Amino acid sequence: MNVPDHLRYADSHEWIDPGSPDAALVGISDHAQAELTDVVYLELPEVGRTVSKGEAIAVVESVKAANDIYAPVSGEVVEVNDGLAEAPEPINEDPYGAGWMVKIKVSDSSELESLHDAGSYREHVS
Repeated sequence: MNVPDHLRYADSHEWIDPGSPDAALVGISDHAQAELTDVVYLELPEVGRTVSKGEAIAVVESVKAANDIYAPVSGEVVEVNDGLAEAPEPINEDPYGAGWMVKIKVSDSSELESLHDAGSYREHVS
């Protein structure tokens, strides 16, 4: 299981890159995509939407089930990865790269502290 050390992780298996200066990339972890298996559909939020930590912001459907994707922090959705709507394969193939889902302008950076670091997330999923 791939768990990059520079990211933070929610209990619900979303990751966020806190190192982005303007807006943080968000996606689902390698563990989550492996549990879902083949992703066939993704519904993303509208750009400009204000989200609260823990709020459902997207829906991902796989051959197994449909699952909500939750905001790991509060903020404003400033960009979505539109290409995934037509071709969601990068979610499975490259969840930490081309499979990113949204960029959120974080409104309260202290919320990042409540997320797992890589070591804690590895323990959480094992």
